[in-house]
Amino acid sequence: MKKETKLIVGVLAGAALGATIALALSSDSSNDIKGKLSDFFADLLDASKDKFAGLADKASDVADRVKDKISEVKG
Repeated sequence: MKKETKLIVGVLAGAALGATIALALSSDSSNDIKGKLSDFFADLLDASKDKFAGLADKASDVADRVKDKISEVKG
């Protein structure tokens, strides 16, 4: 796996573990916990989307540079 993929997997695993521990130790009502967890995972999903968008931009830039280099070699 690539470094970025390992990082994202680690963050998601840590988030899931943290949410489980928070749920087990919390004295809030179950509806409050569900709302908090829902908000937490929504924020986590947004952050993941941003990270993947950044990776897609980098991949596109690399592909463009490769195309440019191929054109230089052919030309």
